[in-house]
Amino acid sequence: MKRTRTAALTVAAAAAALAPLLGQPATAAQGTYLQDPAGADKAMKSLWTKDEMHKVEAQLRFHPGIRYKTVPRPAHPAAPDHERRTGDPKTLAWEPEFDFGWAVSDSMLVKKAVTTKDGRHPIVLHASVRSASRGTAVEVHRELADQPATGRERVPGGKRIACDTGEYTVEWSLTRTGYGTLRGSMPWNSSCENHRTAFSAEHGRH
Repeated sequence: MKRTRTAALTVAAAAAALAPLLGQPATAAQGTYLQDPAGADKAMKSLWTKDEMHKVEAQLRFHPGIRYKTVPRPAHPAAPDHERRTGDPKTLAWEPEFDFGWAVSDSMLVKKAVTTKDGRHPIVLHASVRSASRGTAVEVHRELADQPATGRERVPGGKRIACDTGEYTVEWSLTRTGYGTLRGSMPWNSSCENHRTAFSAEHGRH
């Protein structure tokens, strides 16, 4: 009984990450993302201006955003409606989003010391998903005016990327106009195998 229950809970956990609204496309595994620089939530790349009186920090979280539609599945007649549907692996596709974080610091009197995070700032965001063989799959650019010294901005990619189309590079930059630009990149694999496995396990559950 314990082994059976453990297996059931494992399948349920995988399926929960893929659970969509009935009959609607949905984003699965909302909590998964790639972060540059890697590390804790507050990990940031940083850059001082030449006079060492102003600093820009930045971070990117890349959310692959898997999307799919649902189809009916075998289920007990007494099961709730939402348990009679499962994800359709034929409709899987990626729909990326880019989550930028930043912090702007200004030294008051001493270089690289006694900094404050005040005022409003112009921030420019740029990111793309590129493949050596397929070129640029997704690219975003956003210019923000009058932003707080610390903030986040999530930018939808606006395009889908087909599953299993190989390795990509996520490139990004964040500019505090007049202070400097931080850049980064990280690899991303477009395989959808993990999601297909979860769909398969969920489809067989009664």
